[in-house]
This record gives sequence, C-alpha cells and structure tokens, in this order.
Amino acid sequence: MKKLIYFLLLLPLVWIDSSCRDQCTETRTSRRYVPITLTAEQVRKGVSVEAARALTKPGKIYTKDGYLLINEVKEGIHIIDNRDPTAPKFVAFLRIPGNGDMAIRDNVLYADSYMDLVALDISDPRAIREVNRVQNVFTRGTFEGGSWSFNQQNVTLSDMRIDYVTETVKTNCEGTSNIYSGWYGGVSFAYDSRVSSAPSAALPATNGVAGSMARFALYQDFLYTVGQTDMQLFDIKTPTAPRASSRVNLGTAIETVFPYKDKLFIGSQSGMLIYDNANPAQPVRMSVFQHARVCDPVVVNGDIAYVTLRSGNTCGGFTNQLDVVNVKDLFNPKLLKSYPMINPHGLGVDFPNLFIAEGASGLKSFDATDPLNVTQLQYLSGMDSYDVIPLGKTLLMIGKDGLYQYDYTNPGQMRLLSKLSVASPY
Repeated sequence: MKKLIYFLLLLPLVWIDSSCRDQCTETRTSRRYVPITLTAEQVRKGVSVEAARALTKPGKIYTKDGYLLINEVKEGIHIIDNRDPTAPKFVAFLRIPGNGDMAIRDNVLYADSYMDLVALDISDPRAIREVNRVQNVFTRGTFEGGSWSFNQQNVTLSDMRIDYVTETVKTNCEGTSNIYSGWYGGVSFAYDSRVSSAPSAALPATNGVAGSMARFALYQDFLYTVGQTDMQLFDIKTPTAPRASSRVNLGTAIETVFPYKDKLFIGSQSGMLIYDNANPAQPVRMSVFQHARVCDPVVVNGDIAYVTLRSGNTCGGFTNQLDVVNVKDLFNPKLLKSYPMINPHGLGVDFPNLFIAEGASGLKSFDATDPLNVTQLQYLSGMDSYDVIPLGKTLLMIGKDGLYQYDYTNPGQMRLLSKLSVASPY
C-alpha cells in the first residue's frame, strides 16, 4: 500500500517535468505606438513626389477621369492610372505628411496635411507640384492609431507613430503560429515599371468622385471639410488659391460628408445631419435623423438616404444595420426600414444598385428598387472592405488588404477585374 501511494505522488511531478522540457519558439509581429513630435517646418517641407510604391495602410479613395487616388494613412497619396480597370498601373507616390482626405477641382488637388490645407497642381500626374497652402486651419484630427494635435504657440505637432516589431519567443508548443496583430497586412505588390517613362496625360477640368467615408466635399465655388466638431469652408473660386472662409459648428463625433444637389448630408456617431447649402457660403441646418451611438456614413439617391450603422471600439454601441430613410421632407426625415448587417462600413449607390462594405466580412450587393424590400443579390467574402465607389458598371472597393475592382453589369454575379494587394507593413 505504501508503494502505491508513493507511486501516485510521483505522477504529477513527472508530468510537470516533461512539460518544462517541451519548449518551442514562435515569431510574433505586433504594433507599438510611439509618441512623436514634429515641427510645422518639418510638416511643410515634407510634400514631395516619389517613385511608385506599394499600398501598406490604404485609407480613403478618390477617382477622376481614369485616375485613381488612394490615401496612404498619414503618409500621402498613391497616384494610379486606372483607365484600364483590368490593369491599373501605379504612377507615383505623392508624399503628404498627415494626409487623410482629398478632393479635386479642375486640375487642383486639395489635401489635408495635418494642420494645413495643401493645393497641388496635378495637370501632369507624374510631376505634381504644390501651388498653395492654407496654414493652421485644422487644429486636431483622428487617425487609426490615435489622434494628433497642433500647438500654434510653439508651432509643434504631437502624433503617434506605428512601429511593427517582430520578435521570437519561447512557448509551450501549444497552438504555435505566426501571429500578426497589426491593422494592415498583405502578400503581393506589382506595378508596370514602364509607366514612369510613358507620356503623361493631362487631367481634364472636372470634379472627382469620392467614397462615402470622405470628409471633403465640393460644391460650386466652395470646398467643405468636416472635422470632429465643425465644418471648415474654403472659397475656391480661384482653384489654385483656396481661401479659408466661415466655420460651422456641427456638434460632436462628426465623421463624413456627402453632397447631393444643393444639400449636405453629414454622418456622425449620433445621427445624420442635413444642411441646406443653396447659399454655398452659409450652409444652414435643416434637420437631424438621430440614431444610437455608432459610426454612420450616408449616401443619397432621390428621396431616399441610405445610412449604415456599425459598432466597434471607436464607434461604440452594438448596432449593425442599414437604415433606409425617407428624406422627401428634408425637415422631417423618417425611417422607412432597417436591415440587419454584420459590421457595415462604407456604401455606394448606383440606383437601383446598392453596395455595402461589410468590413472583415466582405462585400454585398443589393437591389434597392423598393426601399421596403431591399434585396441582397450577392455576398462576397474573403476580403476586408472599407469603402466603395460605383462608377457606371465598375465598382471600386478599398479595404485593409488592397483595392478590388469589379464589373457589376450583373450585380448578382459581380466579376473581379483586378486587385492591387497591400504589402507587408514590416
């Protein structure tokens, strides 16, 4: 009996000793946020045209006359020749420190560069040059990775830099894997090196088209830019000489702006705001369509507004749905019907076609002919989508893993035309 007890007492000791000897290694890559301080001079001397480079942290998208502009979060803008959607070609990278949004009037590109608005001549997409700058017009902003602020007294800017750190650690061999905890990832990148030596084509004088996540909008002689609490207007009667105009208080947690006819539909985390800009210099609030605290981009067609509501760490709330709103009476918008979604981000309408980026869950197309019976036509998974722009029969979709272009001649069977993948950020 004493021998049996002695044997049983030894069993856990033997098991523990065995696990200690069973050691493996694992490679992990993680993001680290590092506080940085920049001077105004560093920001303002940072604009330059560089050789084409890979997508790494794609953000907003904008298109004009066969050219595609993709924001590289806080770094600049990729210029892409997209006249053949089946074979888009990287042309150049326009470095703009602190860039997040853009708009184009004639051949002038307007872009934010932290606290400044920069105007650039893009007549030759491969020889872009700065032509003007409105200084100290933006005081703070928010990007993935945190917010930035500008101190006008000592002319310094405080921001966060994201570093990707790869390290090898010892593990107990249970569930080993290569872990990437960053926001952006990808596998491939290629561009036609012959493009840089090809003759450039001038961009005609028209406005471009933005996605639903845009904070910049154009109407007549004005550029509207929305921040977290207000809307800053710029007089662009002379496109190369933008001039800061009035500033309109909007409230809190403002996210997007969508111009439609002579109205502005503004998305916030608490509701959709409708402004009358029949007098472009003095937009006037008409009404607010309120909802639970969530992120809220909006697009409009006719008397119907389509609003996606999503939850998340930044957005708060728990609602994930599409709201279809009757805006025939702009002073009294009414909810017609809500449709459950997974985690909807940007959206686009080419009536009766409606497209919704479902974040990590992919892309969906709908028939929106009947607002009370919006019907799903196709659901594409396997990509992480952020925003879309429908153009005739070609859909542009940007996401964490790159740019996708689809032929939606048949919106129930969209056909992939091309993809530009992101490269590894580390």
